Amino acid sequence: MIVAVKRNRKQKIIRLLSLVVVVAMFAGYYWHVSVQFQEQQKAEMEAKKAEKLEKQKRKENKKKFERAILSEVEKAVDLVGQENVRHVKIIENKLVLICEPKTNIEALMVRYGTMALIKNTLNEIIIAIDVEFIIESKINV
Repeated sequence: MIVAVKRNRKQKIIRLLSLVVVVAMFAGYYWHVSVQFQEQQKAEMEAKKAEKLEKQKRKENKKKFERAILSEVEKAVDLVGQENVRHVKIIENKLVLICEPKTNIEALMVRYGTMALIKNTLNEIIIAIDVEFIIESKINV
């Protein structure tokens, strides 16, 4: 038995068109994914730039606060008298001055008022000043 298959030109054209459509679909999908990837890359770069600017601002604020605290420590030591100060420390959110027992702290009381916590012991005078108070007073000036 001999089987004869008749091929149409229409079938070849349909196959060629379907192949072109499939290739066009893959190309469109590739283009779409590449555009999304570029947008994602831009968003990540912007986020990194914003984070870098935020770190730089924090660093500048940190330096400004350090300068404010240091200048306030110098003023407090000058008010009490440098020869009367034993130690200056920052413990948690407090600036702690440890002074000799017979130190005149009136000038310090006038400057800080109730914000300076004072404890008199037999061996020393401990003065604690709130760091947040110092920073707020420097920011408002």
